[in-house]
Amino acid sequence: MRKRRVLILSEGFGSGHTQAGHALAAGLKRKNPQIQTKVMELGSFLNPTVAPLILSAYRMTVNTSPALVGLFYKHKYEKPVGKFARLALHKMFYTHAAEVIAQLQPDLIVCTHPIPSAIVSYLKLNSDVNVPLCTLITDYDAHGSWMSPGVDRYLVSAPEVKALLVQRGVAPTKVQVTGIPVHPDFWSKQEKASAREELGLKNMPTALVMGGGWGLLLREELLDKLAAWREDIQVVCCTGSNEKLAARLRAHPTFHHPNMKVIGFTRQIGKWMDASDLLITKPGGMTCTEGMAKGIPMLFFESIPGQEEKNREYFVQHGYGAELTSPDVLDEWFDNIRHQHASNLLPWPEPALQHPGYQPERCAEAVLHLLYQAAAPVRIRLQTASPAEQQAN
Repeated sequence: MRKRRVLILSEGFGSGHTQAGHALAAGLKRKNPQIQTKVMELGSFLNPTVAPLILSAYRMTVNTSPALVGLFYKHKYEKPVGKFARLALHKMFYTHAAEVIAQLQPDLIVCTHPIPSAIVSYLKLNSDVNVPLCTLITDYDAHGSWMSPGVDRYLVSAPEVKALLVQRGVAPTKVQVTGIPVHPDFWSKQEKASAREELGLKNMPTALVMGGGWGLLLREELLDKLAAWREDIQVVCCTGSNEKLAARLRAHPTFHHPNMKVIGFTRQIGKWMDASDLLITKPGGMTCTEGMAKGIPMLFFESIPGQEEKNREYFVQHGYGAELTSPDVLDEWFDNIRHQHASNLLPWPEPALQHPGYQPERCAEAVLHLLYQAAAPVRIRLQTASPAEQQAN
């Protein structure tokens, strides 16, 4: 019997979208090893020359003009991708998307970024591509660009996100609250002392600092504050794939101390969280969800206007962390860590008492359920819609 296939489409505008795709793929394989999965950044695959230039320009804009990114986010907040925009994207960058789908013959497509979701939606409405389409929203907000008419099911992070979609006209039956998927490494927790020993850390209060993958640096005053606590607090700074940032931090006087550690890209970030008492991070949807899955309190710094601000608001309001508004806030949290009162870090009710707890396996289980709802594998015939059909859509 032919194995069921799930095609997961993303784009490289921020690492979280593709990371969510890989996390879902790993979760599906953990739940059912017979499932075949493929994660693809569709635009980069179809446009290997142009895509890196576009992504580089986007990253530069985020780093140098975050306010501009926020203005664009808010300006388009209520607006779905229109039919002419979908047509233009398809003609300019995604002309061969249907051929890719036909070759891979998926039984289900899951999109973790709005653009491939809009493209597959366009193909479903204007060709014989007839594959069930799920859109997995990877933030704790619902920007209008996530909405496309060909989507069969929206998988969302929280009830608040479902409410936003329903408010904008999406049928409630098409929206399922599953939580954002995390890699199975985050499905369970390891005892702190054991994790520290495996990672070569001292068994002492530890803070993990993340969020430097795109060069969004900690302010100098905060680096100075970290230095002031380094006798009592072990600090691990993870820079991701940003090797230049890692080199810059290692050369900084703050990190010339045995309790200050800089690490680059790692596949063991779950273990580093297990070893830590506090996560200091930018409020990206994936990192926040991973922290929530591990039950580690979070401090949020330098939110990009738009979705990161919305993520921060959600996690602060639900008791998972606080905003790092000044170095004095860091003093308060580090003082709590030093006195081994981690359970009292949050001066508000425990998150689990405020709403149903996050279940990291739920998204993979929901996708498996949708996958096996189909009675038989879907065949895709590449035919172009007639002009009349295109105009109707």
